[in-house]
Amino acid sequence: MANVSTFDTTSTVVTDAAVLATTPSRALEGPSGRKPKRRLSRRNIILYGTLGLAALYYLLPLYVMVVTSLKGMPEIRMGNVFSPPMEITFEPWVKAWAEACTGLNCDGLSRGFWNSVRILLPSVVVSIFIASVSGYSLANWRFKGSELFFSILIIGAFIPYQVMIYPIVIILREIGIYGTLTGLIIVHTIFGMPILTLLFRNYFTSLPEELFKAARIDGAGFWQIYGRIMLPMALPIFVVAMILQVTGIWNDFLFGVVFTRPDSYPMTVQLNNIVNSVQGVKEYNVNMAATLLTGAVPLIVYFVSGRLFVRGIAAGAVKG
Repeated sequence: MANVSTFDTTSTVVTDAAVLATTPSRALEGPSGRKPKRRLSRRNIILYGTLGLAALYYLLPLYVMVVTSLKGMPEIRMGNVFSPPMEITFEPWVKAWAEACTGLNCDGLSRGFWNSVRILLPSVVVSIFIASVSGYSLANWRFKGSELFFSILIIGAFIPYQVMIYPIVIILREIGIYGTLTGLIIVHTIFGMPILTLLFRNYFTSLPEELFKAARIDGAGFWQIYGRIMLPMALPIFVVAMILQVTGIWNDFLFGVVFTRPDSYPMTVQLNNIVNSVQGVKEYNVNMAATLLTGAVPLIVYFVSGRLFVRGIAAGAVKG
């Protein structure tokens, strides 16, 4: 029986070798020639047609804003908003940045821009750091009552901001920081923490638990595991948190107008004052330029890191 099995195996190998020897090399390389063309199906027509209409819906107003900001007022009064500028001018952009008046101040958006930068940087850094440490603790260092604490955070993430404005005004007034940039920074930091903690906790929960256990066996502590293992693996969720905070804080109008005074208004409040000014002639080109300047920062941040945003939100929003 052993001889028969050996003979069968040997004959099979010989047969396979003979087939490979007689097979043309081109056939072994795989199929060749032109790739088959994709047919224009009804599904593709509907899909790309819908996407094209959606893109047109968002790009057309942007196009109108850009071309209007590059026109002079005599050309704008001619009435054709869709036509490109006959003579490009950047004077509206200069006026929107440094000369537009809001009440008694005629320094344009520049004052609001630097106020927004001073608000944005500490709010983003502090809120992301605290949320990442909190999410890491809830995912890997669970303590007694951690689930209750996590539930409170989830509830806090969905409470309308308007409900808590008046109590926060009273608290900041009693502390003595109402109407200052410091008070607004604290408000943005607190309101950003619940949703960011939720994202970080879900992301850290999705990481392999064996990494955490191996580090604990090797004697690593809380901050060593956080700094050497968790942080290098959490770049996508940090990008998500950064984009959410940057866009939320930079585009905020409600907190800016409630918790600050005219000398510390952020950029969005300055924009509102410029656009809704009742003094003089309505300069649509200046208004459009001011709007584009105000929205430039979050757009740049999103376009630079948009791919990591998609990866991070997919990894940090599904696990629970």
